[in-house]
Amino acid sequence: MAKYVFVTGGVVSGLGKGITGSSLGRLLKNSGLNVFMQKFDPYLNVDPGTMSPYQHGEVYVTDDGGETDLDLGHYERFIDVNLSKKSSTSSGRIYLDVLEAERRGDWGGKTVQVIPHITDHIKNKVYMAGEDKKIDVVITEIGGTVGDIESLPFFEALRQIRMEKGKENVLFLHVGLVPYIEASKEYKTKPIQHSVKEMLSLGIQPDIIVTRSDKPTGDEIKRKISAFCNVPHQNVIDAIDTDSIYKVPVAMQKQDLHKIVIEQLKLKKAKPVEMSEWNKFIQNINDSKVDFEVTFVGKYTEMPDAYLSVVESLKIAGYQAKRKLKINWVDASLVNDKNYKTILKNAKGILVPGGFGERGVEGMMLAAKYARENDVPYLGICLGMQIATIELARNILGLKTANSTEFDKNTKDPIIDFIKGIDKNNIGGTLRLGKMKTTLKPKTLASKLYGDKEIWERHRHRYEFNNIYRERMEKEAGVVFSGIYVEKNLVEIIELPKNKFFIAAQYHPEFTSRPNKPNPLFKGFVEAVIKNK
Repeated sequence: MAKYVFVTGGVVSGLGKGITGSSLGRLLKNSGLNVFMQKFDPYLNVDPGTMSPYQHGEVYVTDDGGETDLDLGHYERFIDVNLSKKSSTSSGRIYLDVLEAERRGDWGGKTVQVIPHITDHIKNKVYMAGEDKKIDVVITEIGGTVGDIESLPFFEALRQIRMEKGKENVLFLHVGLVPYIEASKEYKTKPIQHSVKEMLSLGIQPDIIVTRSDKPTGDEIKRKISAFCNVPHQNVIDAIDTDSIYKVPVAMQKQDLHKIVIEQLKLKKAKPVEMSEWNKFIQNINDSKVDFEVTFVGKYTEMPDAYLSVVESLKIAGYQAKRKLKINWVDASLVNDKNYKTILKNAKGILVPGGFGERGVEGMMLAAKYARENDVPYLGICLGMQIATIELARNILGLKTANSTEFDKNTKDPIIDFIKGIDKNNIGGTLRLGKMKTTLKPKTLASKLYGDKEIWERHRHRYEFNNIYRERMEKEAGVVFSGIYVEKNLVEIIELPKNKFFIAAQYHPEFTSRPNKPNPLFKGFVEAVIKNK
């Protein structure tokens, strides 16, 4: 039977519950246990798929096409497990499921209430994650902070799970802030005391408290938290700021976080934790002293979390080469015909990421044009592939009005067009989502980078390259269509062999990068950037 760990937060959001849970997941996995992770978000959106990146950062996509919170990217990178739709649930999804059941008459005319109907559905989501007999531990993060009105049903469901399964099968880990007051030169525990008091009022006693601070707080602070919050002294774990999130599991290991969890949950299968591979990765981070610079031309550059997985993939690829990432953020909407050469003149490598909507696409096309004409390494992702083909159509094929029907519905030359057979009037659930197969053309850059004939990558888009223009692109622009989704004859990868490194993919390679295992497109791009003098 699976055991359950619930990660909650107090005082303020954004403390690092996801990194804490992921770090614990890595330690448990490296102790020989099978770990599954999930996130419950209290917001009323049904899923993050239609949320603005400014609101909630990137939308992460799972193999089975789940549009999820960005924390799932941390989960997968840390524990190196491909998660699923079971890993992400919002209040909106919970309420929608329950209300749809009521409309169908599933409740037999009973009064539908938060307790038991909403809380039972939340519990079912947790138990479904642990149904797989191979899973030893399910780690569930509750978004937001304790005391938020919208998260109350989740905490009630957790209380009931503890009652149903028992303390030996359920553990609560609470992450709270220990602020430093400059005027008095001391750390304050009162915020954590209040957040734990709030949890106690909901019937939940934390078993472990993780304290977030900028520097070590000292044993006296730990003892104070232990006394006031009713947890053993050794169960108060420091989580201080680090220069890399990937160092957090090592810091947690030194404080025996995994041992505390293994002991309470009686995880008899657990072995001594083996971290040699992870430590090699950390050593590469420590050895990365010299920078490499990527010019990042995107829509949401003032909100880096919108590109979290892309940035982490660049970092991971850089660490393998023992180089440290430096990003030159360029707001695509500010790039125009008059300034693009000046803005990009020192670019060592140009990356154009995914995105939706018309804003900034002309600037992105100029970035692709500059990379092509000046032989600057270029990596295009999703929209970055689409705008590269539009740029080629305009400037090489002479189709001056070429565009995507996403940006110009009446364009005479729709180089990029809507996926056939999709409802254009409903933006929810109309995307091509999840893992799909790409067949690689032999003796191309793509086949060289991947070292394989077929690959599986994750998608999130609703527009495709228009095959009507494929032959002209090949003959007149020298484009090689090196990756094809054969089942539907859709273009997945383009490249320009005349350039040192110019490749773009319709899918999102950032979702499959892992520590010590960067996605091949990122690995090749970073190596090309480093070589570019």
